[in-house]
Amino acid sequence: MQGFAGFMWLLSIALILFSGFALIDAATRREDAYRAADKKTKPFWLIILGLAFVVNLIFNILSFLPIIGLIATIVYMVDVRPALRGLSGGGRNSRRGSSSDGPYGPYNGGR
Repeated sequence: MQGFAGFMWLLSIALILFSGFALIDAATRREDAYRAADKKTKPFWLIILGLAFVVNLIFNILSFLPIIGLIATIVYMVDVRPALRGLSGGGRNSRRGSSSDGPYGPYNGGR
């Protein structure tokens, strides 16, 4: 039983860190990027992710509310965050090339 409690504690810490990361990420994005990506507003996501973070801090992971917070955090991470990153040009490879760029540079049509 002690092993299960330890596992649940680690899972709870992981959920807190995950929702905290999403909250910080949402706070650092620009407000107009949310509108340009046609997602909800920045205050909406800050409230939702803030509530998810607080719920994960207060309630046990086996309760119903942390599961709802996890779903909201996952929606932000897999839907909203990539749309915002695509607009701001952020990410690992922020240098964007032309659609005709190949692995060795731009394709010039054999000229």
